[in-house]
Amino acid sequence: MYQLNERVSALFNKTKNCTLSTNGEYPNTIVIMFKEINAQGEILLCDVFMNKTLANLEKDAHVSVVVYEGLEGYQIKGTARWTDDADLVAAGNAKTSQFGLKTKGVVIVTPESAEVLTPGPEVGKSL
Repeated sequence: MYQLNERVSALFNKTKNCTLSTNGEYPNTIVIMFKEINAQGEILLCDVFMNKTLANLEKDAHVSVVVYEGLEGYQIKGTARWTDDADLVAAGNAKTSQFGLKTKGVVIVTPESAEVLTPGPEVGKSL
């Protein structure tokens, strides 16, 4: 499995939000606040309000996750699957309940590639 490099992982863990883009009949991008990278290097995204996103995932599991801060940014491409695994939902609820929200499930993204979005000579470079 593709492993995110240390800089991408560090920025992902540092930032409050990332975006998740899916494609179905129309592309859809949402902002994700409740996120983490697990020990296997998969990206876990809590499903709180993912109606269009889940409909798109049923049609096409290919996704893009963008993480950025200031001008530094990276796009992570991979495949996603939704789960309502009780342990993952409980871990999600430990985060979302602080905001009066409820985790319905978790989207697990398996990274397949990453590229630089930071403006400059490295933009578009695969990592």
